[in-house]
Amino acid sequence: MDWDQLANRVLEGHAVTRDEALEILRAPDDELLTLLQAGFKLRQHHHGRRVRVHVLQNAKSGACPEDCSFCSQSVRFKTKVDRYKTQSVEELVAGARAAHASGAVTYCMVTATRGPSGRDLEVLCEATQQIKREMPLKICTSLGLLDENAARRLREAGVDRYNHNLESSENFFPELVTTHSWEDRRSTLKHAKDVGMEACAGGIVGMGESEEDRVDLALSLRDLSVESIPVNLLDPRPGTPLGDSPRLSPQAALKILAMFRFVHPNRDVRIAGGREVILGHMQALALYVANSIFSNGYLTTGGQGASIDATLLAQAGFEPELIEGSPAAEQRA
Repeated sequence: MDWDQLANRVLEGHAVTRDEALEILRAPDDELLTLLQAGFKLRQHHHGRRVRVHVLQNAKSGACPEDCSFCSQSVRFKTKVDRYKTQSVEELVAGARAAHASGAVTYCMVTATRGPSGRDLEVLCEATQQIKREMPLKICTSLGLLDENAARRLREAGVDRYNHNLESSENFFPELVTTHSWEDRRSTLKHAKDVGMEACAGGIVGMGESEEDRVDLALSLRDLSVESIPVNLLDPRPGTPLGDSPRLSPQAALKILAMFRFVHPNRDVRIAGGREVILGHMQALALYVANSIFSNGYLTTGGQGASIDATLLAQAGFEPELIEGSPAAEQRA
C-alpha cells in the first residue's frame, strides 16, 4: 500500500477501514520508516511537534479484587507490589504540585480497585477541588467501574477526564478478565461522557491477542469517540498469569502505534506503559505518530525519568506542550 496516499485520504476525511488497519500492522519492516513518515503527516497536521506530558499518581496500590491477568496489583496473584490504602488529600495535592512543576499538562490519580468507595470519592473530589484552586492542571481519574452518580460527583468536583481502558477487543477480553465484562468497561466510559467528562481509554498490546484484536480495539475506541488513547506495550509482570509472555519487538510496537494514529488521526495517542523497555533506543521514532507520553514512571514500574524524557523530546525535534502559568512555561518565556 502507498502509505502517503492513505494519509492524504485520511486528511481529506476518509475513515480507515478494518482491512486497511490490518495492512498497517502487516507492513514489511522495510517499509517501517515510510509508514511512520506517513503517520507523521497526520500527527503534524493535528498536533504539530508538540508532546503532551502526563503524570500518574498511584493513589491506592495493590489488593485489587479483580483478576486482570496482566495486572500485578490484583490480590489474586503473588507479586511484590506495594500495598497501601487511598492516599490523603495532602499527598495527592503534593503529587499534583510536583507534576505541575515538571511541566505536565495532565495529572491522573489512579486507584487499584473494582470501583470507588464512598470514601475514595470524597478524597479524590476534595483533592481535585484543591488542585484546581491552585494549578491549571487538567485532572484525570481512574477509579475502576463507575455508575452515573459517581461519574456526576467527579465531574462536579472538577475532574476533566476519566480513564478506563478497554484493554483489548471485546472478543479477546474474556481471556484476560473474568470478574467483570468488556461491556462493564464500555458502560463506564459512557457514564463518564454522559456527564461531560472526556474519555481516556486504550489498552495493552502484546498479551497474546491477534492482529484482528488490536484493530478491533482501535475501532471500538473510535466508535466511542474517545478523546485520549493510551497504548500500553506489555512489560510482563512477574507473578501474574502473563508474567512469562514474550515481549513485542520494537518494529511491531511502532506499527501498532502507527495503526492507532491512522484510525484516530486527530486524537491524543499516548505511548504508555512499556515504552522504555519495549522501544528502547527507538523511542524517538514513536513520537512521529504519538503526540503524548507518560513521564516519571507508571503505576508499579519506574520510567527513565523526566530529565531523560525532556532530552529525548528535544533531541528528536519535539517540544512539550505547556500550560500557561506553569513553571516550565515561565522558564521558556
